[in-house]
This record gives sequence, structure tokens and C-alpha cells, in this order.
Amino acid sequence: MELLKYCLSGHPTLPCNVLKFKSTTIMLDCGLDMTSTLNFLPLPLVQSPRLSSLPGWSLKDGNAFLDKTELIDLSTVDVILISNYHCMMALPYITEHTGFTGTVYATEPTVQIGRLLMEELVNFIERVPKAQSASLWKNKDIQRLLPSPLKDAVEVSTWRRCYTMQEVNSALSKIQLVGYSQKIELFGAVQVTPLSSGYALGSSNWIIQSHYEKVSYVSGSSLLTTHPQPMDQASLKNSDVLVLTGLTQIPTANPDGMVGEFCSNLALTVRNGGNVLVPCYPSGVIYDLLECLYQYIDSAGLSSVPLYFISPVANSSLEFSQIFAEWLCHNKQSKVYLPEPPFPHAELIQTNKLKHYPSIHGDFSNDFRQPCVVFTGHPSLRFGDVVHFMELWGKSSLNTVIFTEPDFSYLEALAPYQPLAMKCIYCPIDTRLNFIQVSKLLKEVQPLHVVCPEQYTQPPPAQSHRMDLMIDCQPPAMSYRRAEVLALPFKRRYEKIEIMPELADSLVPMEIKPGISLATVSAVLHTKDNKHLLQPPPRPAQPTSGKKRKRVSDDVPDCKVLKPLLSGSIPVEQFVQTLEKHGFSDIKVEDTAKGHIVLLQEAETLIQIEEDSTHIICDNDEMLRVRLRDLVLKFLQKF
Repeated sequence: MELLKYCLSGHPTLPCNVLKFKSTTIMLDCGLDMTSTLNFLPLPLVQSPRLSSLPGWSLKDGNAFLDKTELIDLSTVDVILISNYHCMMALPYITEHTGFTGTVYATEPTVQIGRLLMEELVNFIERVPKAQSASLWKNKDIQRLLPSPLKDAVEVSTWRRCYTMQEVNSALSKIQLVGYSQKIELFGAVQVTPLSSGYALGSSNWIIQSHYEKVSYVSGSSLLTTHPQPMDQASLKNSDVLVLTGLTQIPTANPDGMVGEFCSNLALTVRNGGNVLVPCYPSGVIYDLLECLYQYIDSAGLSSVPLYFISPVANSSLEFSQIFAEWLCHNKQSKVYLPEPPFPHAELIQTNKLKHYPSIHGDFSNDFRQPCVVFTGHPSLRFGDVVHFMELWGKSSLNTVIFTEPDFSYLEALAPYQPLAMKCIYCPIDTRLNFIQVSKLLKEVQPLHVVCPEQYTQPPPAQSHRMDLMIDCQPPAMSYRRAEVLALPFKRRYEKIEIMPELADSLVPMEIKPGISLATVSAVLHTKDNKHLLQPPPRPAQPTSGKKRKRVSDDVPDCKVLKPLLSGSIPVEQFVQTLEKHGFSDIKVEDTAKGHIVLLQEAETLIQIEEDSTHIICDNDEMLRVRLRDLVLKFLQKF
């Protein structure tokens, strides 16, 4: 049986793949590609005459659920495995709007932080209601009349409105929590196990294996020492197939160097009396940035500059990061037992250097003072409190916006705000594996086959000469693209079958080669829930008193007397000598491609000897055939 892989997403860092393996259908991640939001105008919290006057389209009409679900019937998917909280943002679309009835597996931090990201997204969209909404533009005849980039957008009919919190809660209720190295049986057919991937709190790689095959799914992994548990590489060894996705989006940028640039540009702006805006997600890199600023601001003389974290889920995010101690790296775990908070932003909050707010309304308006640093969403600059700050600070060259999230093109994100006086700094921080790290990893774990997105098998279009910015492995990686079905390069050859003890006791093995023994068995194969069991055959019914005893064959009509199995090889020279001893003469031997032919010319008989068979061909002389057969059997073992 083949192992099939369906690719439903064209974004390698927001994957959605489906694996068909041993009658089990497994979805690997369900990332939500939101780059199409860049085609729309921002949603301002406060009415903006400038944004309202721009020719364009409001974001309110659609989000970017662009996965090609018609490639496979989602009602046939048995389970969904989630690797990290960024790769579950499309989950409500699948669980609430398709026929999916299976189970979703993810770690607790992935679920809780994923909930925060979804809650923030819903909040950002719903708090700016639109008086009107449009959908007729999705008609192909109308779409082709629109200006770029909307007229060039692909499959806009599959774009969906943002889900609701009711749908989010319903989707998350279908998730079963798992821990690292926990083995989960799927219908007795395969076993799945999450491993630490080192990228984010609770982020996982997955092992999918049967008794004889092993597939590793590596998505969003990091070898850098940040706040999560380090990546488990050893468990990836001995894989038949390794599916690799979610590599760094900025392979030429060093994360440590980017953090240094972030701090120095932030300090320069604030010293000159300007404000710094950091568009970000409410979890992930922000924890590391706050930790770096904690160590940096005192030495840079910036301890009086307030840091503001504004998000509907800001408070929950900061609290979650402190309570998931077992999912943190060893250094941060050890602080919990001192006891100290694992992240220094707890101290920043206690000393009032870091303040967090659900939105720009309410307490923030009273506490707000400048110059300051604001962390807020959304990184696309299309919705959230960041839209307000872009409008507020964009007209002054003293202010700076620093982009740290690599998911969106910062130039496209800034387009609706032009002309812009504020400085724009691009410091993308992506801790996921780069191509050098991938090459080293593959050499260590040595999978038989590597499968990855097409983008990873060739240099980036803008740097076509950089052959080091692609996966280099032997044998060459198999690539896939969106909406493609790939037959993975191995076939199942073996199946595990258990044997009942009483049946095992009845076997009489015979050694046919040193270390190899065989035994014949007559049994009934019982299969249930993908488990196979050999049971003794049914016994013939016992005769009842006063009735004629029946033969065994009457009670078990299908029972047949088994012929003995034969093994071994026939040495031609010794066989010829044996024939001569038994009175055969005029013997001639011919070599063939598959073995030998022994001609008994006087008896007009031919014996064809091949590796796996022996044929005696004589003309209607059964006694001669039986005599020759008995001579052949002398050289073979019976069992």
C-alpha cells in the first residue's frame, strides 16, 4: 500500500498537508495564510478621513482562507496534528464548516496561546463594524475589472469572513491535549508522538509510525537557545520519510544580529525624543524582545522610558508565559524552583516599566506618555491598535516603526500609509531552522527520503545565485507544491501479526540455514481494529453418543492435509552421481539462464532444476516420475 501526501497550502511556513497511511488520514497543521489582507485598506479604530478617502477595498469583506480543500474531502480526515500555535489559525474553518468529525491533537501551550491569537484576531475585526459589506466582487467577471492586486488574486471565491469566538471555542473543544513523547494510538494502525521542536512554547514535531515504517514531520523547529524546550533531534533518527517544512523565512538574517539592531535603533529613536512602534503578535518573539530590553535599557540609560504592550489578550499572554514552566528551557525551568519568575518581564511590570492594556481606550489614554515604546498588533498593519499609532505617529520623522515579524512584506504593509515621514526599520527575527542548520540536521538523523516544499529545492528568485539557500541532501529531496498529491517513496512490505500461545506451542521449527528456522502453521487469522492475531483452527465437533462418528472432513469441510514444504538446493554434480548409482546412463547436463537441465537421453526424460522449482518431464511414465521425484527429495529438507 502506498503512502500518499496531499498539499493544501502554498505557504511553506503556514503548512497544511494530509497524509494517508495505513488506512488512516492525518492532517498535518492547518495554517491560515493571511498575506491577502495586504490587498485591503486598514481598519482604523478611530475614523480616519485620510484612510477613508483612499481608493480601495475594506478588509471587512474577507480573510485569507485560501487552502485548496477541494483536493480532498475533509470529512475523511481522521485526526489533525498541530505543530505550533501559528499553524492552527484555520482550525475553526475546518471543524465548523466542513464534514470533519475527527480529533485534533496539540500540546497545552499551543492550544492556550493559539486561543489568544484567534481571540485577538476576532476582536480586532469585530470591534470595527462596517456599515456595508461587498461580496459580488468575487464574481470572476467583476474581479477582472478591478485594479491590481485584486484582479490578479487567485481563487477569491474561497476567501472567508473571519470566524467568531463561538466558532473558536467550538473548534478548541475538539482538541485533545498531549505531552512531549506521549504515544497516541490511532485506530490500532499507527502511533503518533509529539516531540519538542524548540521554536515556541509547546511547539512540536511529530513522529508517525507503524511497526515497520516511520514518518517524521518537522515543522517550525529551532536549534537556537531561546525560551522553549530545546529541539529533540535524536527521536527523528531512522525515519523512512522526513517531511520538512516551516523553515526560516529570512535565511540571510541572523536572529542575534537582528535583536542587536532592534535595540540600537530603538535607543537612538527614544534618545532623540521619538516614539517606537513595534507591530507584533501577542506571543512568541515579544517575550525574547522584552527580555533583551530588560537587560539593555538600564545600560543604555533608558530606564525611564515606558514600554506599552497593547492587545486584547496582553494580560493573558504575559501570565501564560510564566505558568508553562515545564515547557521552557532548562535555565528558565530552574528559576521556577528558586522561586523566581522565568521571564524578566514580570519584574518590568512590578517596577511599572512595562504596562499592558487591552486597547488604546480606557486606562491607556490616562497613563500614556511620550516618548515611549509600543508593542501592538497586527503585524500586517491592516487591523488592530497598530493602525491608530501609524496614523498618530506617521507624520513625524522623530518616530520609528520597527518590523520584527517576518510574515508580511513591510513595504506592502506600509503602502496605504504613504507618504510617511516616520522612519521604518526592518529587523525580521525568525529563529526557525536555516539551510545550514537543516543540512547538519539531515546528516545527523539520516532519513531515507526527504520531502519538502518546492521553494526549498531552489534558491530564492531574488537571489538565484545563492545555491547555499536551498536544501542539499542525498538522495535529492522530493518536492511538492500546492494542490499536488505525492506518492511518498516507500511501500509497506510487512505487517505485524501476533500468535496465540497455544498455537505457538504446537509449532515445530526446523533450521534451514544457520540462524534461520521455519515452521508450517495452520491457523485462523483474526483482524480487528488493525490488530492481527493468529488463532488455532476450530476443532472438529466431538461425536455424540449413539450416533455414527463423522470423519474430520465432514465437520470441517475446508480442512486439508498440508503437504510438507521443501527447502534447500540440489547440487547438480552430486545429483548426476546419484542418478548413475540408480542405473541411469547417458546423462547430459545443460546450463540455462535460470539453472540447469538434466537430460536422461535413454529414458527420454528431462529434469529442469531452477533456484525455486524443479520440474520432471517424462512421457506418460508415472513410475519413472515418482522414482526420480524421490531421488530429488533426498537433497531437500522437509518441514
